[in-house]
Amino acid sequence: MTDSGAQPGEFPYTRGIYPDMYRGRLWTMRQYAGFGTAEESNGRYRYLLSQGITGLSVAFDLPTQMGLDSDHPLAAGEVGRAGVAICSLADMQRLFDGIRLADITTSMTINSTASILLSFYALVARGQGANLRTISGTVQNDILKEYIARGTYIYPPRPAMRIITDLFAWAAREMPEWNTISISGYHIREAGSTAVQEVAFTLANAIAYIAAAVEAGLAVDSFAPRLSFFFNSHNNFLEEIAKFRAARRLYACIMRDRFGAANPRSMTMRFHVQTGGSTLTAQQPDVNVVRVSMQALAAVLGGAQSLHTNGKDEALALPTEESARLALRTQQIIAHESGVTNTADPLGGSYYIEQLTGEIERGAQDYIARIDAMGGTLAAIENNFIQSEIQNAAYEYQQAVERGDTIVVGVNRFKQQEKESAGTFRLDPELERRQIERLRDLRASRSASILEERLFALEQAARSSDNLMPHILACAEAMGTVGEISDRLRAVFGEYQER
Repeated sequence: MTDSGAQPGEFPYTRGIYPDMYRGRLWTMRQYAGFGTAEESNGRYRYLLSQGITGLSVAFDLPTQMGLDSDHPLAAGEVGRAGVAICSLADMQRLFDGIRLADITTSMTINSTASILLSFYALVARGQGANLRTISGTVQNDILKEYIARGTYIYPPRPAMRIITDLFAWAAREMPEWNTISISGYHIREAGSTAVQEVAFTLANAIAYIAAAVEAGLAVDSFAPRLSFFFNSHNNFLEEIAKFRAARRLYACIMRDRFGAANPRSMTMRFHVQTGGSTLTAQQPDVNVVRVSMQALAAVLGGAQSLHTNGKDEALALPTEESARLALRTQQIIAHESGVTNTADPLGGSYYIEQLTGEIERGAQDYIARIDAMGGTLAAIENNFIQSEIQNAAYEYQQAVERGDTIVVGVNRFKQQEKESAGTFRLDPELERRQIERLRDLRASRSASILEERLFALEQAARSSDNLMPHILACAEAMGTVGEISDRLRAVFGEYQER
């Protein structure tokens, strides 16, 4: 695919999706954060807002991601660890206390329980007096990559896809400015994929979601403008820039040629980038500042719409406030001091960048053709093809590191005697007990009969073809918990067991 002289903002958008790119508006500066209970995370959000972030990004703990309440036996020891514990609407209200959702965009990294957490968020926004039709943000809602690379799935793939397309349809009516999915290559890359595989498998997942929505009766241009993407920015600086360009170009052609999209917004790939967490080292953590800076610059030169920069200490613990601030300052220096934002596409026309872009595009097209021949992404997942390809790439990379063919500074070359790590973040173990107590108080204070009536209606809807979102919203409003709502859907859909 050649661009025939296409400029930024012109199909196939290789050079960027807007004519002016950052000359018109900078990317949204997000810092992914969440830990402990809603109050602790609220404090971190307020701090980051005071330091200049322009969008929130919420990390949820593993029980919340897996549809378990904080008092579930399997949640013990995990409450508030990998993110904030959110069990109910009351928790979500505390999470955003004093933060006007009408004035900020929020990205929520949540998949299996995305419909529940979005319902909580919508109710909080409505309670603040916001107009849901103008509220903007993103819910990750990308379940296919959970089967491929990450593992926080609940239901089998086909009912999980039904929940996603129900959310698409509901949000198109009720929250038209909301990004209903962030199709994620980030976790595919974190699991060990190559750059080509990250593009290929992310777009294969996108094809599956779009096809499912069309099959459910949605017109492609009714929902495609609200699809968004989430990529990793890794260490190979020029390859990463080319990767973003190739992904954008390939997506535009897929939307036009495969799905017949007519609206240009349906063909423009908008994406968030996070710097590569798996590239960070516990050895010489200060060196991670350099890694993150290069990765962030690659994301900007690649045309990202939103960016999170990792803290230098994230290979050791959750980032401290100081580390999060330094990571944010990295973005601010790129934006305001580097000069790269003065040109829409600074590397356009570079021989090597254009060559790499074409190579990555062709490699991704080959993978997509193989997946199509298998019957699509769901079949490729069920046959373990995508998972095996990633595992093989991860193994080959690790072998190269162990042989010394691939150098990782501070790990297999340029080592030094490590000092005692100081100032890492420590989570108060008392927070888990307080979260569980608050959850039990909530259950005692709500109307059990109203909630049971609404949970029953949800279960009946799951057994039919009704859209599930209005029923999930009703359960959330009655103070139903993440675990209780998920359990009613488990009763109908079952749980996925990996082969």
